[in-house]
Amino acid sequence: MIAFGVPGCNLLFIIRCSCPDLFCRERVVSMQKKALILIAMFIFGIAVVFTITGAPDVRQPAAVVVGSAAPDFQLQDLNGKTWKLSDLKGKVVLIHFWATWCTTCEAENPTLQRLYEAEQESGKIVLLSVLIRDNAERAKAYMRDNKLTFPVLPDTKAVGTQYGLRGVPETFLIDRNGIVRDKVIGPNVWDTAEVRAALAGFAGK
Repeated sequence: MIAFGVPGCNLLFIIRCSCPDLFCRERVVSMQKKALILIAMFIFGIAVVFTITGAPDVRQPAAVVVGSAAPDFQLQDLNGKTWKLSDLKGKVVLIHFWATWCTTCEAENPTLQRLYEAEQESGKIVLLSVLIRDNAERAKAYMRDNKLTFPVLPDTKAVGTQYGLRGVPETFLIDRNGIVRDKVIGPNVWDTAEVRAALAGFAGK
């Protein structure tokens, strides 16, 4: 019995023969060469396929950075209204990613509601609350129970992935030209005089 391995592979070939050792070794050497040629051809074939088709792209989308154009998207809110970001050019948009299971979002939402109510009349600042990995019916009950009325858009088109979302809450401030002007990771208080003044500046009030 003679055993040999293939360099670079976890393969072991074992050949049993009943002939004298000298003749057996000669046959094994010949078979070993043939096996190596076949393996080399197989590896070459795989390399050619990857060269032609390209290797799968497993990279994660890069996070949206301040100063870049906000990725466009179109989603429906809980009431069936369609919102498209590019249709809101000329207005300041707050894109707020959240979920009903997010405990820090729960404390933040009342401040978003007060901001929404204060800015609703002017129409220059739009709040889009994008629901991440959550259930629309649960969100409806949550909004009703907490007396929240701002638009909630279930993320049915992986907008969170498009924006490079790493968790919730995360909020993006988009100016009138569709450019990302700020990104807030984590909860925030949205109804302070400072925040409203900053938003008014972007809105050109």
